[in-house]
Amino acid sequence: MKLQTLYLILAIIGFIAPSILVFIESIESGNILLYTQPLATIEGMFENRISTIFMIDLLFTVFVFFIWTYFDSKKNNVNKIGLVWFLTLLLGLAGGFPFYLFLREKSNNNPK
Repeated sequence: MKLQTLYLILAIIGFIAPSILVFIESIESGNILLYTQPLATIEGMFENRISTIFMIDLLFTVFVFFIWTYFDSKKNNVNKIGLVWFLTLLLGLAGGFPFYLFLREKSNNNPK
């Protein structure tokens, strides 16, 4: 299996797996995609010390991911970095990161 294909499969899994739970939460709470009730989402994210630890870690990781992809995309001629960031903000880093690696691998295999 080519690395590009593996990254694409991981991106699909990374976008779908967390979205299943987001979908269930959206139905149960009415907080569609966790965006229609931002205060409830933030309250849930920082509800206790354990979830706060995970959220700080995740938010910092996403911040570093955005910085790294900005510079790396220029160095490796990766297009659609805005799409990567949008999907990461909308659906999460679990899909956004392997999707970026897919685009990077695709760019390296198809030099212009």
